[in-house]
Amino acid sequence: MTTLASTTPLAVGDRAPDFTADSTSGQSVTLSSFQQRKRVLLAFFPLAFTSTCTAELCDFSADFDQFAGKDVEVMPISVDSVPTLKEFKAKHHMRVDLVSDFKRDISRAYGVLLADRFFSARAYFLVGLDGRVEWAHIEANPGDKRSNAEILERIGAGRG
Repeated sequence: MTTLASTTPLAVGDRAPDFTADSTSGQSVTLSSFQQRKRVLLAFFPLAFTSTCTAELCDFSADFDQFAGKDVEVMPISVDSVPTLKEFKAKHHMRVDLVSDFKRDISRAYGVLLADRFFSARAYFLVGLDGRVEWAHIEANPGDKRSNAEILERIGAGRG
């Protein structure tokens, strides 16, 4: 059985902790830079090159235009290094840039670090224009994932 880090996971209505991290774009990404401009789907995934993570990130790429059409930036985050994430992205021709949480600071701040495995749970946080969490879901099993249809439905429900 895996246990989450001692930090309590964020809930709907909580202010999303700001962060700046390196990404596969070659640029650092700062969450607060999207505030008042675009909602952000933070999609924590355990490890690059694993079967469920590969399927999930390829799905995000396949449905890239649907997320963009809802004015949502998809920001997948894992504890892998930037070089590993770049190789993963290139191998699978992904359209989304991946964010490295190599020091595990973001996973800790969001309460999704699996303390006994030292990688994050598979978790989703939709951050609204005001910087607050509009929707949150943490998978009980890292081998499970939400479908993009469900995520897109939640994104549509989040506006209002």
